[in-house]
Amino acid sequence: MKATDISVPEYFHKVVDCQWACPAHTPVPEYIRKISAGDYDGAYMINWKSNVFPGILGRTCDRPCEPACRRGRLEEQPVAICRLKRVAADHKHDITALLPQAPAQRNGKRVACVGAGPASLTVARDLATIGYEVVVFDSDSRAGGMMRSQIPKFRLPDEVIDEEVGYALSSGGQFIASRRIDSLQGLLAEGYDAIFVGCGAPRGRNLDIPGRREAGRNIHVGIDWLASVSFGHIASIGRRVVVLGGGNTAMDCCRTARRLGGAEVKVVVRSGFAEMKASPWEKEDAMHEGVAILNFHAPKAFTHEAGRLTGVVFEKMAAMKDDLGRRLLVPTGETDVLIECDDVLIAVGQENAFPWIESEVGVRFDRKGLPAVDPVTFQSSLPNVFFGGDAAFGPKNIITAVAHGHEAAISIDAFCRGEDPRARPAPLTNLVSQKMGIHEWSYDNAITLDRRFAVPHVENAVALKNIQTEVELGFDLTQAIGEAQRCLNCDVQTIFSAPLCIECDACVDVCPIDCISFVPNAPEDELRRSLTVPALNFSQAIYVSEPVKSQRVMAKDEDLCLHCGLCAERCPTGAWDMMKFTLEMAQAGHSCRSMP
Repeated sequence: MKATDISVPEYFHKVVDCQWACPAHTPVPEYIRKISAGDYDGAYMINWKSNVFPGILGRTCDRPCEPACRRGRLEEQPVAICRLKRVAADHKHDITALLPQAPAQRNGKRVACVGAGPASLTVARDLATIGYEVVVFDSDSRAGGMMRSQIPKFRLPDEVIDEEVGYALSSGGQFIASRRIDSLQGLLAEGYDAIFVGCGAPRGRNLDIPGRREAGRNIHVGIDWLASVSFGHIASIGRRVVVLGGGNTAMDCCRTARRLGGAEVKVVVRSGFAEMKASPWEKEDAMHEGVAILNFHAPKAFTHEAGRLTGVVFEKMAAMKDDLGRRLLVPTGETDVLIECDDVLIAVGQENAFPWIESEVGVRFDRKGLPAVDPVTFQSSLPNVFFGGDAAFGPKNIITAVAHGHEAAISIDAFCRGEDPRARPAPLTNLVSQKMGIHEWSYDNAITLDRRFAVPHVENAVALKNIQTEVELGFDLTQAIGEAQRCLNCDVQTIFSAPLCIECDACVDVCPIDCISFVPNAPEDELRRSLTVPALNFSQAIYVSEPVKSQRVMAKDEDLCLHCGLCAERCPTGAWDMMKFTLEMAQAGHSCRSMP
């Protein structure tokens, strides 16, 4: 293998697995250290720069960072990264003075954002800060998009949305409420230099099976029903409720139904429990609140009597594999199952809908109804129109929409200045030694097996009485600091200098998990198997040095390394060092530009 080129930013970025997994690449270990030090303002601002909505995401994020967390390789549970984000939001002071302000002199460019969800608000924040006049349109009376309309208040209170939407618009973005854009052609005629479409995936999929029309009064499309509840148009539901679908929207529907009068609420899914798209914690919370989840049942028909829904007929399914080993769901042939109910909530997916984009304006769509969008620039076939969030590639989540917003803002800025949007700016990186003296280092290397702290919840008897009662209480400061200390500081990297190595094997001896080996160089497959502990996780890198004096190489398995620094502390020649790696993703602005 060639010696690892640690000057390439991507290398250490991937080693900081949590930051790599986050779509917005939030510097997770850095903000967790701020929490450990009691600097909640600093922790919040690190998050705010990357993910824009720390308090919102600290309650609702899909947490792609947590399965990647190195702590999860030591013990069962990763660091509670998401809920620590909420700690920063809950315990910060007034950070208004820390927010960037719009420049006094605008640059004369105007940008329209369609929809006031997380992607559009990110675009507005990034561009208004550097002098653009940004106008955000939404058909609702308050900004927030799906964060406000589709996430129940017991998970995300309005005051949290109001605060963080306000921060996003504080740099000068203008919000135009209650204006539905019904013509892209008309919006183009208003003279905007660029248009960003961030209207989400607003249409819930229906279920056209027998009885749907006849019993339609008590059959509701999930995301529409949640929006009606959110805006106060619906305040009750029948005693027996069936929710069709296994994603997070289905979990929101069933938990909301429990609070609006649903005493017997069942979630019914075609797939198995493990294959449900809902996050594991969402399923746990639903079951904790008394929701039953029935798997391997496919809906066949709605039963009704005199125009009134009476139940749903299900066909029983089983998981099998075909001749190629692919998993299939097939009917078992058993007798159909009737589940009696008063209301049904359909949460089987969402679709994009762009009836307001005229075919003649030049925006191309694929067979699935999605716009033909450049996955790097988010530019459509009409050069001055950009898409992001669910509107670009279909339903994902808030943090992905934020990441799209950042990238689209860079592209819009480049486009408006007549530059190539595909020329992407590099991230800002830094690598600094953590050595403070001969035997002093700026980190704590005590690796302990610490169980994850459980987030306190309101008791069911209280939580189910009022849909406005927030269920999760969040960590108190003692719990927060304890959880923060579980972080392994994965951004503090082991750096090896082959010329300084005397091959005493002190680092090999002291390593608590045997991730360091000195071996003859070889092709990667062979080298991985020759290590003291074979490195068989090919998704994780091997850090390979230049040859040492014996012509062997130092090979360290990044999958196992705990970043404890014992190798550096034990090394008598300073061949090992511990260096903090900082990566800050580029955003729209002067730092992204090759010229002022």
